[in-house]
Amino acid sequence: MRIHAARWAAVAVAAAALLGLGGCSSLPFGKKAESEAPSARPTVRLYTFSVASDAPAARTLLENHLDLARFQLVPEGDAIKPLELDRLAAAAPAQARALLETEGWFEPEVTVVQTPSAQTGGVPDVAVNVVPGPRTRVGTVAIETREPLAPSADDRAADPAAAGAARLDRLRADFPLRPGQPFRQDDWTAAKNASLAGVRRDGHATATWQETKATVDVERAVADLMLELAPGPLYRLGPIRIEGLDRYDAATVRNLATFRPGAVYAEQSLVDYQARLLKSGLFEGASVEIDADGADPAAAPVTVRVKELTRHQATFGVGFSADTGPRFSVEAFDRKLFGRNAIGRGKLEVGPELRALGGEITSYPDADLWRRFLSAQAEQLLTSDEERNSAFLRAGRSKDDGRFDRLVFAEVQTSRVGNDTLATSARALTGNFHWLMRDVDDPLSPVRGQAIAVQVAAGFGQGSETLAATARERTARGPIGRLWTRMQFFRPLGSGATPWFGQARIELGQVFAKARYGVPDPMLFRAGGDDSVRGYGYRDLGPEILGQTVSGRVLATGTIEVARPILARLPDLMGAVFVDAGNAADRWQDLKPVVGVGVGLRYRSPVGPIRLDVAYGEATGSVRLHFSAGVRF
Repeated sequence: MRIHAARWAAVAVAAAALLGLGGCSSLPFGKKAESEAPSARPTVRLYTFSVASDAPAARTLLENHLDLARFQLVPEGDAIKPLELDRLAAAAPAQARALLETEGWFEPEVTVVQTPSAQTGGVPDVAVNVVPGPRTRVGTVAIETREPLAPSADDRAADPAAAGAARLDRLRADFPLRPGQPFRQDDWTAAKNASLAGVRRDGHATATWQETKATVDVERAVADLMLELAPGPLYRLGPIRIEGLDRYDAATVRNLATFRPGAVYAEQSLVDYQARLLKSGLFEGASVEIDADGADPAAAPVTVRVKELTRHQATFGVGFSADTGPRFSVEAFDRKLFGRNAIGRGKLEVGPELRALGGEITSYPDADLWRRFLSAQAEQLLTSDEERNSAFLRAGRSKDDGRFDRLVFAEVQTSRVGNDTLATSARALTGNFHWLMRDVDDPLSPVRGQAIAVQVAAGFGQGSETLAATARERTARGPIGRLWTRMQFFRPLGSGATPWFGQARIELGQVFAKARYGVPDPMLFRAGGDDSVRGYGYRDLGPEILGQTVSGRVLATGTIEVARPILARLPDLMGAVFVDAGNAADRWQDLKPVVGVGVGLRYRSPVGPIRLDVAYGEATGSVRLHFSAGVRF
């Protein structure tokens, strides 16, 4: 026996009718629900209800959706007549079969056993017994198209016909409903929608299914799927239309678009464009859409709607870091500095351990997304045993195209670090290149992907170190170089309601110089703290001189962490366990890694993960609390 799409339509109508149970609209408690909320009065149990089946999924489905399950509790004072309970029990087999068919059971045996209250000694009992039979699974999946698919936007194949055929093959291979999987109506609908959305996202903005059909062979318990795609025309991007622009230049908005008129439409390119608009620092909101309704497919307009940020803005805040303690901050912006296409920003931070004053002037992005910038900062960092004063002046260019960040600049830097044992001071002139690659599913709360950051610096430095006990000063000057990298990996470790998530981090660095004290301290390395080795204080790990920790020329740290939702109904709240290891030293042969282990809580907030960790440092035997927010790339 074969069941075609018409049968599915009938099943859907029957299921909807049975779920509504129009025949029960005469029940007293059905009418009361409209005028009086059931929660307003205590409820009473009118009858007991159970489902017996050797298929847990079938049992759960009926326990949750049969009307017998929904109507067994009613507000106190409402009565139910035996005739009305009989009506519910009589409707249950047909309703159960309709529900089970949506989950792939097409020949279930359903019986209802009703035991009167006189025999139970309390309320009536209704038992539904289900033998679901074999569950129908997907057999073949055939996907055809009436017109050739165009190559995808990122396809560089020389032969368009071959590229289009390859794209159809990928569409078939990526269809979410695979042979052998249980045939569920919800999965069938979701698979069609997801597959069609993929075609629409890449060139064919008006694609639709010309025909879809599921042919179910009940005797073999197999469903053969057939889909015919009508891709429609290939859309190419036309002119950019901007709405909502007042104080900032239209050229700036257009510069942030990496596509040009005539490019094949790809939804991801518009999503990336929207993200760049929001990251530009000029707009509070932005949306980017293609006009596919009645537009010329060869030049479909791109509509950009923006909501501008005010030109002048001041932000006051209070915060806390487990590394540097509490702080107060004020930040001011002028997004049309001196009436030119530049953003001016100044920031002051004041706290018991960290005080910083800095400013930056950044140009609007040009047609290649590069910005010019000039920045300066002075900072005082106080820890339990030392004081560090540092400052820098930078001038250069930066570029952020979504996946890659690039920073090229010249820098003058100076620092002075002092404690009861020794004092060092140094200054340097360097050329710098910073590069960051983010290939993650979500830049705010990634669960899959990787990120790699690399920093390179070269220049000339000079400095000195004075030991308090002897007042002897040592000096050093000469060329310096610096290499640093951080690699991060994010992976899901399973599926289900409470899957595991894993992440790993490796951080390595080395400074090439004649002596440690000939390099400004911010260019050197220490370990310990929230984003380093937890279980140890911020900047507590490094080489020692006369019992005092100083900054070193080499660094190696790493992290392995796994996390899992604590409750299935709260997937964004997770528990985590982790192991950190590493240290800083003046030479690789002197590097002695220490270990920190701990547990923590993670909350995936809209602005990124919030982390609370308790870590044990095995080298010190101490336990420390760490708190941080966001992901540092």
